[in-house]
Amino acid sequence: MADPTERYAGAEAQGPEQLEHPGRSADMERTPDYGEKTYKGSGKLNGKRALITGGDSGIGRAVALAFAREGADVLVSYLESEEKDAQETCRLVEEAGCKAVAVAGDIQEENHCRKLVSQCVSDLGGLDILVNNAAYQMSQEGIASISTEQFDQVMKTNVYAMFWLCKAAVPVMKPGSTIINSTSIQAYQPSPQLLDYATSKAAILNFTKGLAQELAPKGIRVNAVAPGPVWTPLIPATLPPEKVDQFGADTPLGRPGQPAELAPAYVFLASDDSTYITGERIGATGGRPLP
Repeated sequence: MADPTERYAGAEAQGPEQLEHPGRSADMERTPDYGEKTYKGSGKLNGKRALITGGDSGIGRAVALAFAREGADVLVSYLESEEKDAQETCRLVEEAGCKAVAVAGDIQEENHCRKLVSQCVSDLGGLDILVNNAAYQMSQEGIASISTEQFDQVMKTNVYAMFWLCKAAVPVMKPGSTIINSTSIQAYQPSPQLLDYATSKAAILNFTKGLAQELAPKGIRVNAVAPGPVWTPLIPATLPPEKVDQFGADTPLGRPGQPAELAPAYVFLASDDSTYITGERIGATGGRPLP
């Protein structure tokens, strides 16, 4: 039995590691745990086809790895600047015996979102699981420091892209398909330094609840995962050094989560283990309570 407070002892932040945005796993001094040595599949997603945005690193890579070890083929959506990370994710998927397709581009563009869905159908033969995971954040001192350009980027990456992808995906999804959106503890406990990001994550939560009700009669389930502080490349690339140094230390478990600890929640929501669950969210917050 693993003590959750000690599971990643020694892996906590030790000094102000910093990366240039968007942050690449390959450049990190303390590489996140993606489950390479620990996740063991049991065929829960055999024959499924998944599209994962932000699948190059962070939570997206851990989910891609877990999905593949459960038997799903995966299309990985990523920014061109994250090519090296994306190829590593694809290597892990293929190592698990499943097909990997990597598609670079910016999900802030509606046409690219449509392309992702159509390419998933053409290259993988269909789309059964859509994971809206990619996100943009950038810490600021307060509302006066948030530019309109940044606000637009946050909303287009986190909210508009989810809307465009879902709109394109639903017509090609069959009963039994699932949509999983990544919201955040920020939807419930917004940090002033992440005002725009927190706003987008609250929107994702309500979007999930509303779309779930529309699609339930079609046999398509829509759920969300709400992470707390999780150690991914986004953190040292978007937070000030003093925040990185103490990241996750204020949770009841006393540490940040690792992507490998989030992936099983996505597997659960994508699999037939959760067929009576839709319009819900799973919190993975290190003990911080959610309403």
